Amino acid sequence: MNKILAIAAAVIADAVRRKVVWIVVVFGALLAIAVPSLPSYGVGVVSAVYREVSIALMWVAALVVSLALSATRIPAEVEHRTVFNVFSRDVRRWQYLTGTWLGMFAVVGVALVAFALMTIGIGALQYQEFMWRLFEAAFAVWLEMGVVIAFTVMISSVMGAVTSVVAALAFVFVGHSYVSLLQIPETQRAPWWIPGLDVFNVINPVAHGTGYGLVYAASMVLVFAGWIGLLLLGGGALFSRRDL
Repeated sequence: MNKILAIAAAVIADAVRRKVVWIVVVFGALLAIAVPSLPSYGVGVVSAVYREVSIALMWVAALVVSLALSATRIPAEVEHRTVFNVFSRDVRRWQYLTGTWLGMFAVVGVALVAFALMTIGIGALQYQEFMWRLFEAAFAVWLEMGVVIAFTVMISSVMGAVTSVVAALAFVFVGHSYVSLLQIPETQRAPWWIPGLDVFNVINPVAHGTGYGLVYAASMVLVFAGWIGLLLLGGGALFSRRDL
């Protein structure tokens, strides 16, 4: 476990060195610019529109951070042969992948807390309302990004950065639209054995409702844990067979 945490700490330090914080600044600027142009559909609705747009921007910003970190690190370390410094310290390949994922997951979590605080602050200034339940949206986005990072880490363990980004975007698209792709009627549920990412889409309850409850949060955590377990196992199996 110490080896995994050490690798995670190195990933976090590298993210700081690469100035990921600028993504947070860009997110705040986009949000501030978007607020005056938001449509007003009537009294009491405009703040809901703000929450919906904020969650969408939060998701996009988190996706950019996740892909920028996860698609490039392993290919770059293999290409520059710095990965051998890690393995020379008796670190197994699955430990390297798990530590890499954990560090990136932590970085995205910190970024999402910053996104949420910025969103709540701008909302309070604009609408005189502290929208604390946006933290619920940030939590759901964080879990989804954890899955996306795990998938990208798995692919990047055997592929280049560009291929990993394309594969990750395809994964996200299919994960959110498989019901439509399979032409499953809206009145029916998708088969249980087909996993998806829609469980992490909480725009409606957070932006237009009163948020989601603990049971739903627990279901998201279960789906997250299942995805992470499968993807990291797959990544470990692929990376162990790679000839470095």
